Order: sequence, then structure tokens, then C-alpha cells
Amino acid sequence: MKRLCATVLIMEAIVVALAIPVAVQIDHLAPRSAGLTGGIAAVAAVLFALLARRLLAATLIGGSLLQVFVIASGSVVPVMYFLGGIFAALWAIGIWLGYRVEHAAGH
Repeated sequence: MKRLCATVLIMEAIVVALAIPVAVQIDHLAPRSAGLTGGIAAVAAVLFALLARRLLAATLIGGSLLQVFVIASGSVVPVMYFLGGIFAALWAIGIWLGYRVEHAAGH
């Protein structure tokens, strides 16, 4: 589960970082606010991914809150509703599959 959750978070960090120029060019956000907000989300995703190995519970909570934040950012950059929804689904599936694999191996 640790590796799967970390992978989802790293991929999400990349997508969030790539959404910063889109927010500036297409949605006409101020570069500073788009960079700050997107940068914080991307860095948080990377930090939670790194934390997955040692503190999985904290990663699951923080990563879930990050999913809510990314979806909510759709109110500013509408495409993030869609992208946030995809990553939230991947996040939920990753947790579910990780749980199934860990419990199947334990029996």
C-alpha cells in the first residue's frame, strides 16, 4: 500500500505543478498566487509520498485531505475538478487495493 499511495501522490504532484502555467495563461490568475497555491499542493504531495514509508497513517490522512484540496481548487481552475476527481479515485482505489493485498498476504 505504501508504494502505491506514494506513486499516486508523486504523479499528482507532477500534474498539479503542470497546472500552474495553465492557471496563469488560460484562467488569468496572478502568477504569484497560482505558483504559491500550486507549489504548496505539489510539495505537500511529494512530502506525503516520502512520509508513506515511515508513517502510513499520516500519509493516508494527509493525502486524503490533499485530494479534497485539489478538487476544491477547481473553483479557481475548472479543469482541476476533473483532474482532482481522477486522482481522488486513484487514491481511493490505491488504498482499497493495498488493503486487500496486505490482508490477503496475512491469511
